[in-house]
Amino acid sequence: MRTNAKTRDLALAGLMIAAGVVLHSFPPLIGGMKPDFSLIMLILYALLRRDKKVTLAAGLATGVITAITTGFPGGQIPNVIDKTLTTLMLLGITALPESYVNALITSAVGTLFSGLVFLGSAYFIAGLPVPFATLFTSVVLPAAGINTVAVAVLYPVALKITSMLDRRTAAGEKA
Repeated sequence: MRTNAKTRDLALAGLMIAAGVVLHSFPPLIGGMKPDFSLIMLILYALLRRDKKVTLAAGLATGVITAITTGFPGGQIPNVIDKTLTTLMLLGITALPESYVNALITSAVGTLFSGLVFLGSAYFIAGLPVPFATLFTSVVLPAAGINTVAVAVLYPVALKITSMLDRRTAAGEKA
């Protein structure tokens, strides 16, 4: 991979993380709950670029940023643990062939895994304000559905945009 492409990938990861943080600042959408837009953007980046080093850096950055912006009591360390482990899991899943169906499966599995890791680590580190099962069924399961719908809508658009960027970069490298 040429330096131009690596720089472009880092910039794209940064923009997607920033977009996730901005979207995450909006008020709750459904019943006081909102999707984790940072996780959606991390999943999209992992699906689109499949670059292990940049994806891992994006996952660590997402963990730190979500730790800073969390409203969950004691959720700072669990956010870093969650996004780091979820990124490692995403790197394994994105080894599957690229397809729309695999993108949807990755989103659903990634969100469920992220929720389990977050709640599990929060339970052991700070305790949970309500029972684990209640949080999992009332927050994680609906978030998996919402995130999968968001990826269903955003993935084709993001795929088109990154395809256009790749063509422009390739044309620039030939010149």
